[in-house]
Amino acid sequence: MNAFEIYQKIDPALVNDMFIWIRENERQLYKTVVGSLAANRKLRPVFVEKKSVPEQIAWLHKTLKLRPCDSIGEHLFQAYFMKGQKDLLVTFCDGMEIPHDGEGAVEGALPEELDAEKLKTTVDTLVEKYDPKLVTLYLAIFNLQTSEGWESLSAVLESDERLVLA
Repeated sequence: MNAFEIYQKIDPALVNDMFIWIRENERQLYKTVVGSLAANRKLRPVFVEKKSVPEQIAWLHKTLKLRPCDSIGEHLFQAYFMKGQKDLLVTFCDGMEIPHDGEGAVEGALPEELDAEKLKTTVDTLVEKYDPKLVTLYLAIFNLQTSEGWESLSAVLESDERLVLA
C-alpha cells in the first residue's frame, strides 16, 4: 500500500489530529506542505491559506489521496511520526530490538526480517498503549520503508482485527 492509498482509507479524524499537530508544532512544515500541494494542483498557496483551518485540512487530505502526491504524503507521515509520536516509535523499536537513537530514529540498516513472535508482542503492547488506528497507521508507514514491506508485518496488518485505518 502506498501513502496516497493510506490517505484514501484512513480515518479523517486521525488525519485531522496529524495536521493540527503539524500546524501547531511544525509551522514551517505545514506551510511547505500547503505550498507543495497547491503547486502540485497548479494553484497558488493563498487559495488554500484563505480557507478556514478545517477547510484547509479537508483540502489537504483530499489532495493527498491522489497518486501524484504520494511522496509528499509519505514524507508528511514520516515527519509526523519522527517528531510528534516519538514514544510510539521508541516502543516499537525497543519491542523489536531495533537499534535506535533513543527517539525512534533507526540507527544503521533496517532489519531484513521482522521476528513474528516479537512483532506480535510488540503490536499487543502498542495497541494497549496507543490508539489502535494510530498504531495501524505507523505500522503501515513503517512497512513502506522497504520496497516490498516485511512479510510478517504485512501478515499482521492483514489479519489482526484491531489494526484498521478507518
